[in-house]
Amino acid sequence: MDAELFPRERARVAPGAVHLPDWLDAARQRELLRACREWARPPAGLRTVRTPGGGAMTARQVCLGWHWYPYAYARTVADGDGAPVKPFPVWLGELGRRAVSDALGPAQAEDAAYDIALINFYEGDARMGMHRDADERATAPVVSLSLGDACVFRFGNTRTRARPYTDVELRSGDLFVFGGASRLAYHGVPRVLPGTAPAGLGLTGRLNVTLRVSGFPDDS
Repeated sequence: MDAELFPRERARVAPGAVHLPDWLDAARQRELLRACREWARPPAGLRTVRTPGGGAMTARQVCLGWHWYPYAYARTVADGDGAPVKPFPVWLGELGRRAVSDALGPAQAEDAAYDIALINFYEGDARMGMHRDADERATAPVVSLSLGDACVFRFGNTRTRARPYTDVELRSGDLFVFGGASRLAYHGVPRVLPGTAPAGLGLTGRLNVTLRVSGFPDDS
């Protein structure tokens, strides 16, 4: 029997870490994809991120609100064309709070003033090593939205990049939120599953839209 006939279910992966399959419907996925394509245009557009040691991340990235580069934030693309970072839209912050409310409950979303988006584009052979989102001053939950090809998302623990971890398949439209005891858990993407994007979306590859609260003063 076709497994796709059975809906995928909400899952608590770890304390404070929740996977909500199919959270974005097809129309909302297309809207978010259109926005991502506009944000990817220069100036302050999609770029290759390089580590201090000279290595290059295989996923390319564009930022909104605050520009992240290893391992700090700035108001300009300090490791690229130097242009001011694109603004973080109000509607995206509202989407982030709704995501947290649906995943963790309304109380977790009340004071979550989302002001950072990191949008990563993965081609078929791209991946992301195990890391923590630890460069922010706030402890609000991280919101992750997936578009396009599915991937294996590896969600680990707060102590080490090694086991124990849980592998979750994230598909287009899925939501993953992690906060509380799991806010600083190591996580990564060891594999993208090429050719799995919805046919009607019009995207080859995977986009991940990650929302964070900086906790930085407005005049920084």
